[in-house]
Amino acid sequence: MSIRLSDGTEIPIEMHKIRIVQKVRLAPARERLQAMEEAGYNTFLLRTRDIFMDMLTDSGTNAMSDNQQASMLLADDAYAGSDSFYKLADAVKEILGYEYLLPAHQGRACEHLLAKAFIKPGTYIPMNYHFTTTKAHFNLLGATVLELFGPEALITESSNPFKGNMDLGRLKAAIDEHGVDKIPFVRMEATTNLIGGQPFSLANLREVKALVAPLKIPLVLDASLISENAYFIRQREPGYENATIRAIILEMMQLADICYLSGRKSCMVRGGLIATNRKDLYEAIRPWLPVYEGFYTYGGMSSKEIEAMAVGMREMTDLEVAGSSADAIKYFAERLISKGVPVVTPPGGLACHLDAMRFVPHLPQTEYPAGALGAAVYITSGIRGMERGTVSMDRDEAGNDVPSDMELLRLAVPRRVFTMSHFLYATDRIKWLLEHRDLIGGLEFYEEPPILRFFGGRMKPKNNWGAKLAAAFEKDFGPDC
Repeated sequence: MSIRLSDGTEIPIEMHKIRIVQKVRLAPARERLQAMEEAGYNTFLLRTRDIFMDMLTDSGTNAMSDNQQASMLLADDAYAGSDSFYKLADAVKEILGYEYLLPAHQGRACEHLLAKAFIKPGTYIPMNYHFTTTKAHFNLLGATVLELFGPEALITESSNPFKGNMDLGRLKAAIDEHGVDKIPFVRMEATTNLIGGQPFSLANLREVKALVAPLKIPLVLDASLISENAYFIRQREPGYENATIRAIILEMMQLADICYLSGRKSCMVRGGLIATNRKDLYEAIRPWLPVYEGFYTYGGMSSKEIEAMAVGMREMTDLEVAGSSADAIKYFAERLISKGVPVVTPPGGLACHLDAMRFVPHLPQTEYPAGALGAAVYITSGIRGMERGTVSMDRDEAGNDVPSDMELLRLAVPRRVFTMSHFLYATDRIKWLLEHRDLIGGLEFYEEPPILRFFGGRMKPKNNWGAKLAAAFEKDFGPDC
């Protein structure tokens, strides 16, 4: 939650105590440069020992609660029929309102199962925006992803509170063009990861449901960041100012035919699940679970993770928990904006996103500006972010780059991990980098996987700009910073 100080300043206030800490190190710039060169200018390939603030992702990096940790000691390790599974099933029914549960080892495993059960070559999947692994799974089985976002979704500097909404006109046109039989389901993501963690409104979700339900097209909800989306609805959507997070989540779930999620995000534990009240959809997916994941009552998760997920699912409905990262992101974004740093507004869930096209306007998309900015931020601060731009797109069939709609550097804010001093430090170093952005050059691949290249590809800086940037930083801050 946020509070207002006597001088009018609004700050996020931590509604928790820090009882266990993990030591980190801030390596000097010359070591960071060496680490980045060894990683092929890909922040995914950096080693933890070289990172000061790890803002790569919130996936599996949120701080677990004491009750989650304690619950792991009660785990039932039975291969089949584990009591831990039934505890999670009870939590899913209580919080999400769903009768049928299929556990999986993580969110992309759920996407694989959905694709296996429902997608055929030549089908089309409308969604408010794609996620990298979602699109990969669907494309591999011959489907085409249709991104039906609204007119302001790609405008980085905006006051639109729900840039994650689906455009109803575009959805209707897509159904008319391709036909109901070619659309196995419509997908809504809470919150839209690749366009800045932007939420959708309950009004929009209701409109989508009203359009597809008479056509018997299922509505699938990616609920990985469901509590954050609910928090934004409470903050931004008229009529929900006094609603509980639990009530808002349940209302969203009642509109969906299937939900799936990565537990690594809102539930704050590794794992995933698919849930539904429709037995026909459940039975279509269920046979594939033992083939690809594990038995029906563990699905690739450890029983300890299952126990912790059951606790985390209930805890994510607490107002202070649901808003913990969102409030911190807002604070961080406002600090950066005050220094002239271009970020995505309004601040969303998951992360603070730097707009690389405005930060380094001299770099064309063919030189991967978001990737270059991520490397530059690490060299000058020890902060690891994630490229969400053209590097995160795969090449077309002719081998050409597919320019991303946006070039963002994602600086994730895991729940209850960083303190205010971290954000002040990050703001200072990013401000310095903005003042020296002319030193940031482009990148080019020298090792490139054929799919999801952002995970394992390696690049090199054009004209050795990384070394020049590190030298300029050392000149201003000294060799030990």
